[in-house]
Amino acid sequence: MSEEFTERTEDLAVENGEAGEPAEAGDTGEQPELQGSKERIAALEAEIAARNDQFLRKAAEFENFRKRMNREKQDAIEFANQNLLLDLIPVIDDFERAIQSAAVSKDFNSLYEGIGMTERRLITMLENKWGLKRFDSAGELFDPNRHEAIMMEKSAEAAEPVVQEDFIKGYTLKDRVIRSAKVKVIMPEAPAAQAEDSLSEGIQNSGTEKAGDEDTEKRSLN
Repeated sequence: MSEEFTERTEDLAVENGEAGEPAEAGDTGEQPELQGSKERIAALEAEIAARNDQFLRKAAEFENFRKRMNREKQDAIEFANQNLLLDLIPVIDDFERAIQSAAVSKDFNSLYEGIGMTERRLITMLENKWGLKRFDSAGELFDPNRHEAIMMEKSAEAAEPVVQEDFIKGYTLKDRVIRSAKVKVIMPEAPAAQAEDSLSEGIQNSGTEKAGDEDTEKRSLN
């Protein structure tokens, strides 16, 4: 009886031992897979952190670029006329010298000549370097794109509106009119008067033609 119990116990131990080996093998197979998953997760987290850091750096760089562009744009607006003003400063110096010289010499002719030279220098500089030109209008046909009529006078001799006199000269910048000339315009007589003259001439011609027809008719009867 005891021998049978002992054999039965050994058989159960053997069975348990054989059943336990696959379980251990199964445990050793799951551990490498779990470890690989953890490593993969860690690698992805590191990659995400790196990309997030890169994004933040790019965002900071763009913000700095935007601020720099706005600052440069504002500077360009505020100092857009710097070169023009630098060209005008010597003209101001010439005016100062002319005034100082006239104050000492009390010579009107000298002051007049100095101011005339300064004006010519200014006009030449603006035309050659900046494209600003002053134009004369006297004798030209009136052009509303170039002229502003502030005085008009009618004349029977004028066939079309003509500029007679410049009150204030006009200026163009690179062939674009930036200030119209203020002028006096000679206008032709009113169209109504011309119509009356034409009507009178028509009546006279009609009367002449009618008289001629009557004379022809009388001669034909005789």
